[in-house]
Amino acid sequence: MQLILLSKDRGHLAQLRLSSRRVCAALAGLAVAVCAASFFAGFRSASVFGIANPKVQVEQWRTELAAQEETLDATRQALQQNIDALALRIGQMNAHVVRLDALGSRLTQMAELDDGEFDFSSPPSLGGPEEPVDGDAMQISTVVTALDSLDVQLADRDAQLSVLEDFLLNRKLRDEVHPEGRPVTAGYVSSRFGHRTDPFTGRRAFHKGVDFAGRAGADVVAVASGVVIWSGPRYGYGELVEINHGSGYVTRYAHNADNLVVIGETVKRGQVVARMGDTGRATGPNLHFEVLHNGKAVDPLTYIQ
Repeated sequence: MQLILLSKDRGHLAQLRLSSRRVCAALAGLAVAVCAASFFAGFRSASVFGIANPKVQVEQWRTELAAQEETLDATRQALQQNIDALALRIGQMNAHVVRLDALGSRLTQMAELDDGEFDFSSPPSLGGPEEPVDGDAMQISTVVTALDSLDVQLADRDAQLSVLEDFLLNRKLRDEVHPEGRPVTAGYVSSRFGHRTDPFTGRRAFHKGVDFAGRAGADVVAVASGVVIWSGPRYGYGELVEINHGSGYVTRYAHNADNLVVIGETVKRGQVVARMGDTGRATGPNLHFEVLHNGKAVDPLTYIQ
């Protein structure tokens, strides 16, 4: 092989003769040098970037990826458990609210409030100007704290309403068993409580009750709720119904034509317990009505009026 060297200014400078063997050797040496330089550069790059052994590095990446997947799965499970716990709490609180609604409705009826004043079947009406909304997202811990606070408030309201319910029930019960009102649906007072002239002997005697004159068979009603402790004939009273109302109160309904209740029966205020008659020491159809408090006869007109 012949190489001719030329110069732009001077023209021909020199000639070099190269054999084919020398040219191949030179090219081979150049290739080896390039490969060595590339290998050295790659090795230096691996040393700089921490990839001294690619297989080891790939295995390390796989290990780290598996660990991250385990961490992600644990996070998902923890989040699902928190969601399940919140759903359970919300379900319990919803049941609590349903109980409070039912209790509130009962109290509304017991207190005889006007219809619509307290409507427990719909949420309460609210109002007010628009306020800026906090842009920060709520954390689960914040939601749990709010639910705990609301649960405490619901429990407190439940206790207060239960106490109020007991109070209203006791008051209603006291009202039911307290003698009040007329023991007949028709008739007039023919003899009052206290001293009077006995219609059979003509002598002055003490009258322990109030007599209501009326027609035979008229309704005789209980003036309070209670339990029948006597139903049958008794000397001087004829056919008698006696009712115990508790709190020391007992009422008597005498001279009946028929008794409509039996001993041990529970009666309500206003229930018909007998029919007016003239059995016993009676001059005609009438009801002899007595009120006893702690075993002592008291004036029935105090309770009738």
